[in-house]
Amino acid sequence: MVLLKSLLLPLICLFSLVFSLMLWHAPSFAGQILNEVRAQKIVSCGVSEGLAGFSLKDREGNWQGIGPDFCRAVAAAALGDAGKVEFIPLRTASRFPMLLSGRIELLAHTATVTFGREAGIGLRFAGVYFFDGQGFMVLRSAKKRTIKDLNGAKVCVVKGTTHQTNLANTFQKRKMKHTPLVVESMQEAADGLLKGRCGAVTSDQSQLVAVRATTPDGLKRFEIIPGTFSVEPIGPAVYRGDEEWFLLVRWVLYSLIEAEELGVTRENVRTLLNDPGSIALRDFLITSGRTGKALGLSKDWVATTIGAVGNYGEIYERNFGKKSSLKIERGYNRLWTEGGLMYAPPFQ
Repeated sequence: MVLLKSLLLPLICLFSLVFSLMLWHAPSFAGQILNEVRAQKIVSCGVSEGLAGFSLKDREGNWQGIGPDFCRAVAAAALGDAGKVEFIPLRTASRFPMLLSGRIELLAHTATVTFGREAGIGLRFAGVYFFDGQGFMVLRSAKKRTIKDLNGAKVCVVKGTTHQTNLANTFQKRKMKHTPLVVESMQEAADGLLKGRCGAVTSDQSQLVAVRATTPDGLKRFEIIPGTFSVEPIGPAVYRGDEEWFLLVRWVLYSLIEAEELGVTRENVRTLLNDPGSIALRDFLITSGRTGKALGLSKDWVATTIGAVGNYGEIYERNFGKKSSLKIERGYNRLWTEGGLMYAPPFQ
């Protein structure tokens, strides 16, 4: 028995070594969706119909917002060109059916990450690119300042959102009555409020701010009731089943966050690529290129991505922050080093 063990041990070690080398040098095979994206040389990306901060066409007809920026980042990583994106504006109720039908490869909408959506309908969220919370908006003239003032109100809420259930839970907890008026879009909800069809609108706080900012005289006519009553982690989603495509989308998101933490910007990324300086920067900009070969990515995919859209902080500031019309404080969307919830796993 001792002799048998002494003979087997070297064989086991040799087999393990050969197996490891086979894995290390094995050719990588991208998934079906990733292969289709590369064959078509374009990413079909679903975005919201027109909501400031998230996705909205500017005067020149160009899509702006965190959704379009994220789509461009994925295209930059996957195809080497941030311009290779087909933007498809979607109503809230049609966003998941469009993804599940294969009409789009990526959904960068205003979708809240939930267990039911991942386990129940067959999609996967790649992460969170915006932490939000649900609130209420009313007419200033109504002089309603708290949720308690909404007892018995008719509330406009968009179809196919988590807001419907949250609304019912909120009123039930407070033993208050309400009548939900389900509408197709935030614009329809705002119109309903202005025309008296409902006494309040409920949605994510950022969406309420966006609607108020883009409605004529919105700042004078609308008031957002202070406080939130739900947690709404919003992120990009893909069809479940293509692990390579999912990994690419997820790590593109992480690259935007990691870039901000390491001080990598749209302007300095190429300089840092040539002279990283620190171990963390080398892992992020160079080692990630070698590892990314398993997904068919170029050696400078991180630099190409950040060079196209900037880091997460840059994206946030131009769409939601000081450089935008919304001026929304980052709050939980700050980096973890600054008291927020945004962080990326290591790129080692």
